[in-house]
Amino acid sequence: MIIAFIPKLTYKIKCMGQVKRLTEMQMKFAHELVTNEGRMTGTEAAIAAGYSPDTARNAAYKLQNPKICPLVVQYIGELRAENQKKYDVTFESHITELGKIKNEALKNKAWSAAVNAEVARGKAAGLYVEQKIIRTGKLDDLSEEELDKRIAEVLDQYSPILEGVEHKDFKQKVKETKTSSERTLPKYIDIESEEISSTD
Repeated sequence: MIIAFIPKLTYKIKCMGQVKRLTEMQMKFAHELVTNEGRMTGTEAAIAAGYSPDTARNAAYKLQNPKICPLVVQYIGELRAENQKKYDVTFESHITELGKIKNEALKNKAWSAAVNAEVARGKAAGLYVEQKIIRTGKLDDLSEEELDKRIAEVLDQYSPILEGVEHKDFKQKVKETKTSSERTLPKYIDIESEEISSTD
């Protein structure tokens, strides 16, 4: 019986100062890492590139460390930039893609899809503007003119109750109430006698 002794295979990553170009495994690691971004860990990318499962974690660490393997890190960065440029959405590419979708929908007589694609192109080009105005009922947010208008509307609505009170007189009395130095007791306006009194 012959017992064969096979030594454990380990890969030494020699990058710093010795390598002027990347090996095939290093390039494959970079490709695996970038193309499977977010779906594959560095360790999994190293295994897929051909590194031993026992040393893949350490290899992934070294290959992504700019102090140990600057060429690999630089290559990963270049691949990511190329990938981003390839899938980047610009105004021109977006409009062109929507135009292709519209034309394909028209060929297939999918009228609804064609209309939706054309509307999306119009929105991207700025031809359609959706406006949503959310107003709150705070009087503090109104300008003085808007406040005057609102007071006039309220006085007009409640005129049967507030007989004999003019908008200008009411505004002046409100201002006098605000600027009064007696702030200890709350004040009220007696509409019939048009006098400001304090509660005792």
